[in-house]
Amino acid sequence: MPARMRLFFSSFSAVLFLIAAMPLYRELTRPKDIWWTPRTMLVPLAQAQDRVELYVRGEPIGAALQSEIGLRFNNWDRVRAAQLPVMVSSGVGCGAMLVLLILVATGRLAYRGETSA
Repeated sequence: MPARMRLFFSSFSAVLFLIAAMPLYRELTRPKDIWWTPRTMLVPLAQAQDRVELYVRGEPIGAALQSEIGLRFNNWDRVRAAQLPVMVSSGVGCGAMLVLLILVATGRLAYRGETSA
């Protein structure tokens, strides 16, 4: 394979690798504490009873406290599960482009022509 073609395909593979690696990098460097419900959107205890129950000394907290209580939820597990398909496909793309880059850069995909049997 001519050096010019090898350089072109190597750079093309490197660019495709970087495109596939960007979602992985973005996900792995994101802060983990951003998935909590914002303080301005606190959920009252009465609306959160389908997802959470609080007890104080064996009694429901609603009976123990007569004041308004707000709850914040950590949605990290749900967001992580929703992003799993994107992460897997990006990982597969990174692996494929890395293999292609190595094959092209080392000259393993060189055209050798047809040989007669």
